[in-house]
Amino acid sequence: MKIILSLLIVAFGLVSVSAQTIRTGQTLQISITGVPVAEKGRLDAVYSVSDSGYINMWMIGSVKASGMTKDALARSIAAKYKAAEIYTNPVFQVFSGEDAKAQDNQFFTVGGQVRVPGQKQWTKGMTLYSAIQGAGGETPYAAMNRVKLYRNGQAYVYDMKRQEHKGVKIYSRDVIEVPESNLIGR
Repeated sequence: MKIILSLLIVAFGLVSVSAQTIRTGQTLQISITGVPVAEKGRLDAVYSVSDSGYINMWMIGSVKASGMTKDALARSIAAKYKAAEIYTNPVFQVFSGEDAKAQDNQFFTVGGQVRVPGQKQWTKGMTLYSAIQGAGGETPYAAMNRVKLYRNGQAYVYDMKRQEHKGVKIYSRDVIEVPESNLIGR
């Protein structure tokens, strides 16, 4: 009985893993954050996995996709763009049809001294820095040393000149405010 139960668990486990891996012929929606808004238009798109298991990306060419998980593919794409020295801190998200529907209603808001304020699409793994860059980056009047993050009724202040603050994760429904600098430029 234990052997049969173990085989069933292993069999179902394999089905679960294979359902999560990317297949040839599958359609994927790929999104990037952490780059200027103008650059997003080059990469945010729907990609088809070829019969040979690859997708073709702008500037880096073919990327192996089949057999990988969506998170692994996102990391692989980001690593290739970093290695090619095209982007320094890209964050990629890979969605299949069902994932994309679930993500459609997840937003965050950026306001204040950014070039394109407003509500933005949230993606898993986004950082405070990539969210500000996704809003067009700061204006010349921004006080990047006093960026406020509002979450669940709490306010947090971050200095975007500090590397550890750039990597702070943001979540759906967060509100980010980039304040105006004062008379002495702070």
